[in-house]
Amino acid sequence: MKIIDLTHRLLPEIPTWDGNVGFELSTEVDYKDCTPPDLFRIQKIKCGLSMGTHIDAPSHVIPEGRTIDKLSLEELMTDCVVIDVSAEADAKYIIMPSVIENFEKVYGEIQSHSFIIFYTGWDKRWGNRDKYHNNHKFPSVHENTAKLLLQRNITGIGIDTFSADTGAEGYPVHKAILGADKYLVENIVNAKKLPAKGAKVFILPIKIKNGTEAPVRMVALV
Repeated sequence: MKIIDLTHRLLPEIPTWDGNVGFELSTEVDYKDCTPPDLFRIQKIKCGLSMGTHIDAPSHVIPEGRTIDKLSLEELMTDCVVIDVSAEADAKYIIMPSVIENFEKVYGEIQSHSFIIFYTGWDKRWGNRDKYHNNHKFPSVHENTAKLLLQRNITGIGIDTFSADTGAEGYPVHKAILGADKYLVENIVNAKKLPAKGAKVFILPIKIKNGTEAPVRMVALV
């Protein structure tokens, strides 16, 4: 088995939805403040829950929807399907249902309880905040594609951009997927290293009571 890390590092320079600094790490107590031989560095983080590679629970957009702490490990540790659209994806690209249909012609129908990752290649821009943000123009998912995947009883959708929705036409994919009690994972990295089928994905969010989103450490076993 090979382990693939699908998680971006958190640091102050990472891209954020609103363009502000979204992650801060501060040191409250440092080694110099301690009495040897007992040395400690005690740190604190300040960030929104949608920083870096993160998960959206149903409650992110659905009142009374499940929160992060209510998602089961069986949902978060599952088979992974990777659909590569990087050859055609640009800032205006929308993933249509035909992408799923063409994928299934080659690999067979997507199995129930699969987590779907769309690899667009956008993650290559992560090191440049402006290019990644791009005024909220990036590859996204069509509402009908999300609805088709829900017919396959998927656990959720992941993508290597800010979001499955750009916000230009509202957030129909969020409403469809989260409204069906599934989840979304955004800002994935390294999906190009995964096979189309056969990997196992582990999506491990900080278990926050009443949290609607959370940063994740996401890995795959190939």
